[in-house]
Amino acid sequence: MSRFAHPAGDRHAEMLPHERPPLAPADLNRINPSIWPRTSSRAEGALTVGGVDVRDLARDHGTPLYIIDEDDVRSRMRDYATAFAGSEVHYAGKAFLCKEIVRWLQDEGLGLDVASSGELAVALSVGFPAGRITMHGNNKSKAELAKALEAGVGHIVVDSYDEIARLGYLAEQMGKRPKVMVRVTTGVEAHTHEFIATAHDDQKFGLSLNSGAAAEAVRRILAMPQLQLVGLHSHIGSQIVDTAGFEVAARRLATLLVQIKDEHGVVLPELDLGGGYGIAYVDGDEAPDIKELADGLREIVAKVCVDAGLPVPRLTVEPGRTIVGPGGITLYEVGTIKDVEGLRTYVSIDGGMSDNVRTALYGAEYTASLASRASEAEPMLSRLVGKHCESGDIIVRDFHLPADLAPGDLIAVAATGAYCRSLANNYNYLPRPAVVAVSGGVSRVIVQGETEDDLLRGQL
Repeated sequence: MSRFAHPAGDRHAEMLPHERPPLAPADLNRINPSIWPRTSSRAEGALTVGGVDVRDLARDHGTPLYIIDEDDVRSRMRDYATAFAGSEVHYAGKAFLCKEIVRWLQDEGLGLDVASSGELAVALSVGFPAGRITMHGNNKSKAELAKALEAGVGHIVVDSYDEIARLGYLAEQMGKRPKVMVRVTTGVEAHTHEFIATAHDDQKFGLSLNSGAAAEAVRRILAMPQLQLVGLHSHIGSQIVDTAGFEVAARRLATLLVQIKDEHGVVLPELDLGGGYGIAYVDGDEAPDIKELADGLREIVAKVCVDAGLPVPRLTVEPGRTIVGPGGITLYEVGTIKDVEGLRTYVSIDGGMSDNVRTALYGAEYTASLASRASEAEPMLSRLVGKHCESGDIIVRDFHLPADLAPGDLIAVAATGAYCRSLANNYNYLPRPAVVAVSGGVSRVIVQGETEDDLLRGQL
C-alpha cells in the first residue's frame, strides 16, 4: 500500500473527526436575535431584513448576495461610540470595507484602521479625515508609507526594525513627523484558532516583549527626531469573548511603559489594545456586552497604570467583526440536493468558498436557515456546500434543514458581514457577489457584483 494514500472511509474527512452532529432545533423557522441582524423577522414565512423580503432581494439582485442591515451596523457603531466615550474607537476596516461603510463611520463619529494603501484609498476617496485613520500592516511598502505620510494619517503602527528605518527615511525626505506606535507581541494566549491568534511570539506580527525587541524598537524610534512615538499597540487575537486576555496584555504593556519612563524619561500618552471581540455565530455562542467590555477595559488600564505609578493613557480599541459581522447575511439559491443514506444530506448552493472561505480556512461555524418560506417538515441533517472543485468547499458543516427542501429554495447564512466579502475570491472564475444595504423597506447596491466581463478584463 502506498505510504501516501489511505483507504477512504465512508465519512467525509474521516481523518479529522468532528464532534457529534448537533441535535435538531425545536423550531427550524426560528430566527435567533442574538445571531441574526437586529431587524430580522419572518413575514408570511419568508425572512425579511431591514423591512425587505429576501425573495425580492433575490429577484432584484440575484444570488449569491451579501445583504447588510444598515440600521444594525449603524446602531453598533453608536453603541461603541457611547460605551467608549472619552476613548478612541477605530473600526478595523479589514472586516469589511467599502465607500458606504466609510460614510457610515464618518456619520457616527468613529475612526478607521487600514492595513494597505488600497484600504486607505477607499477611505480617502469619500473624504474621510486622514487624521482619524491608523495605518497597520506587517510589511508596509515604501509606496504605502509614503501615501500614508502624504495623506497625514493620524497614526502609523510600526511592526519591525526594517519599517522603523524605512519610515524614518521617508519622513525625513518628505518633511513629515508622523505619530507612531509600536506593535507589541505580549505573549498572551487568546484561546482562539492558531491562524487568528496574534500575540504569541512565533508569528509574523509585531515586536516581542519577552525578547526585548519591543524595547529596542522604542530606542530606535526615540533616536529619530523625524518620528514621534506616542504609544504602544497590542492585538491578542480574534473572536475573543471576555477581557481576561486583555488584562494580562495590559499588565505586560505597563511593564514596558515603566521601562520606557525609567530608561528614557518619556511617558507615552496612548495605549491601543486592538480589537478581536467575538460575536455569536451559532446557538450557545456568547458575545460580550459592549458597555461591560468598555467598562472592563477602562478599569483594567486604569488599575495597571496606577499600580505601575503611571498616568492613565488615552485608550484606543479597534472593533471590526462586532460592528459589521452580525448585520450581514449571505443569500443563496439551492441547486443540487444529494442524500447520502445513513449519514447526511448535501445541499449545494450557487456560491461557496469563493464568497465565504472562513469555514475552509479555519473551521468557522455558522447558522443557516431556509429563508424563502417557512416549513413544518421534519428536520434533515444537512451539510451546506458550494459549487467549487474542492471537497472542503463547505459553508455550514452540520445543521438541520426541513426535509421538504427543494431546488430553487433560498438559504440564508447569518453573521457573514465580517471577513466574507473581504476574503472573497474568484476561484473557478466565479464572480464575487454584490453587496446590498437594506433599511426601511428599501434596498440599494453599495458594491456592485462582478460579471464574467470583469473577470476577463485585464487579460491579454
